Amino acid sequence: MTHSTTDTTVQAGRDTLEAAGRLVDRWMADEVNWSSLPPQLAEAAQYGVLGGGKRLRPALVLSCCKAVGGCDEDALPAAAAIEFVHCFSLVHDDLPALDDDDLRRGRPTLHVHAGEPMAILAGDLMLAMAFGLLADAQCAADVRASLVGELAHGTSDMVAGQVYDTLGGLPDALNAIDQVRLVHRNKTGALIRAACRMGGRCGGADAASLDALTRYGEAMGLMFQIVDDMLDVTQPAEHVGKATGKDAASGKRTYPGVLGTSACHDEVNRLRDEAVAAVTALGPAASPLACLAELMAVRTR
Repeated sequence: MTHSTTDTTVQAGRDTLEAAGRLVDRWMADEVNWSSLPPQLAEAAQYGVLGGGKRLRPALVLSCCKAVGGCDEDALPAAAAIEFVHCFSLVHDDLPALDDDDLRRGRPTLHVHAGEPMAILAGDLMLAMAFGLLADAQCAADVRASLVGELAHGTSDMVAGQVYDTLGGLPDALNAIDQVRLVHRNKTGALIRAACRMGGRCGGADAASLDALTRYGEAMGLMFQIVDDMLDVTQPAEHVGKATGKDAASGKRTYPGVLGTSACHDEVNRLRDEAVAAVTALGPAASPLACLAELMAVRTR
């Protein structure tokens, strides 16, 4: 692939991400029943959910659905549901009891904005609302059940990864790099994998296509976290939109800390190629997925 082609592909990935973000943001603002909530709770939840972000996970749901023959309308409830879970995880991860962060997506974290009790409760609400969105989705009962299962499994693995990352308990038998992989295949990778599988299920993927999307999601999830670890040591907080340098300061094992920067770049390139190869057999409809992989490999925030 030439450099000019890469630039074009990266821009196509950016266009895909931005279009999906606009679509899911509009759906979450208009279709979610915010008015049934106490006003202060609705404001806090909207602050946490509608306050920007890359919207990668919903973009993956929509793009995976279309890659196997579905359309946006088939996948929007699932796309919103996984973003609600992601936002819940960020709100709780930022709390003083965990990472104690004051900055998220370029503005004060929810517990700074609305107070710690409200942030806890708003996070609880986001998790419950995610599964409510799936329960109300207008699709076949077996698809709806599979979506609930995928999201529950991805969420459980994500929480397990957060425990490994913040409270420890990693198997002693694993070497340093395998411990890091275990953390991030769960903490970050599980929800990205779930997004891809949920999109496939929304689009009616057959077993082979679902397997391809799963392999794509697993490569994307690990690649995303390696890039995140690298940004933590190479970019200032004001550029990334959240605190940086905290992993090293807290003694967490990270990809750059274990492998070094050069090996991290090699691993990112390998995983990007693995992701692209996984969906090549799906044909031209999977092109947006390849473009998203290219974009995530070179992102700077």
